[in-house]
Amino acid sequence: MAEAPTHFRCSVAANGVATVALDRPDRKNPLTFESYAELRDWFRALPYDDDVKAVIFASNGGNFSSGGDVHDIIGPLTKMSMKELLAFTRMTGDLVKAIVNCGKPVIAAIDGICVGAGAIIAMASDMRIATPGAKCAFLFTRVGLAGCDMGACAILPRLIGQGRAAELLYTGRFMTPEEGERWGFYNQLVEADALDGAADEVAAQIAAGPNFAHMMTKTMLAQEWSMSIEQAIEAEAQAQAICMQTQDFTRAYDAFVARQKPVFEGD
Repeated sequence: MAEAPTHFRCSVAANGVATVALDRPDRKNPLTFESYAELRDWFRALPYDDDVKAVIFASNGGNFSSGGDVHDIIGPLTKMSMKELLAFTRMTGDLVKAIVNCGKPVIAAIDGICVGAGAIIAMASDMRIATPGAKCAFLFTRVGLAGCDMGACAILPRLIGQGRAAELLYTGRFMTPEEGERWGFYNQLVEADALDGAADEVAAQIAAGPNFAHMMTKTMLAQEWSMSIEQAIEAEAQAQAICMQTQDFTRAYDAFVARQKPVFEGD
C-alpha cells in the first residue's frame, strides 16, 4: 500500500500475509468513524495489491473488538438527521462489502471481546479461529436497534443456520466458544497463546497457494449466494476455464509429472 493506515495497525510479511488489527487495546479496540472508513478503503484497495495474498484480522491486547465506540459513535448518532444516519449505516455496510469483495482470503483471529460491529467483521471474514476466551455477540438489540445490521441477517444464517442466527440476533446474547465451533462459526478453537501461530499457519498455507485461483474461489463463494444451481454450475465452469489458462495450473501439472511439490506464483 502507498500509505500506512493511521487508524488501525497493519503489517505485511514477506510471504504476502497482511495482519491488521484495531489499535485501542485500552478500550477493547472499538471502531470509530475514522477507523470504519479507513478499513473500508484499505479492503477496497486490496484487489489491486499483488503484494498481499491473504489477510489476518487479529486481536490486540487480548480482545478483538468491542464494536462501535459508545462515546465516539453511539453518542453522536443520537443527534444526527436521518440523511446523516443513512450515510453512516451505508458506510458500515460498505466495510462488509469491501471485505467480501477484496479478492483475498481473510482470517479472523478472535480472542476476548468480539461484539457488535466487531462480530460483524468476524462474520464477514472467510474463516474464524478463536480462543476459549472469545466472547462473541451481536449486541444491536441491547442498544435498541434491529439485529439486521451490516448484512447480519443475510450472512449469519448461512454460517450457523436460520434458527441459531435468529436467537443470537433477537437476544443479543453471547455465543459460547463451544457453540461457535459446533455451529460452524469458528473453524477451530485454540489456546490464547497459540492463536497468532494458528492464524499465521493457515494464512501462510493460503498465501503459498495459487492466489489467482483463491481470488476466483472467494468471488464465487460470494456471487453464488444469489444464483440458482444451474447458474452456479455455469459460473464455475467459466471460472475454472479461466483458471486453467494460468501459469500456476501449468506449474502444478509440471510438478506432478516431475514428482515435485508445485511452487505457485499467482499468475
